[in-house]
Amino acid sequence: MKIKVLESAETDLVNGFHFYNHQTKGLGNYFLDSIYSDIESLHLYAGIHSLHFGYHRLLSKNFPFAIYYRVKEKTVLVYAVLDCRQNPTWTRNRLQ
Repeated sequence: MKIKVLESAETDLVNGFHFYNHQTKGLGNYFLDSIYSDIESLHLYAGIHSLHFGYHRLLSKNFPFAIYYRVKEKTVLVYAVLDCRQNPTWTRNRLQ
């Protein structure tokens, strides 16, 4: 299965990188490595995650982030990588 990270999700990743790198130098790189590892797991597990706001939601193993994606034909489209500590209303609005 092919995985495509959309520009909106790339922006989320850059924002997360800057946030964590500001906390501790190098933590931003670990954040990206962890999230991309979670995204790569979609090669095997795409479509099994619960639906939230019309998207499948994969929870990151190491950070309080959720990866929102859809499966279309043989492609996984990653729409957003969002902080789970946000208000659910903000998350719903961001995904619409």
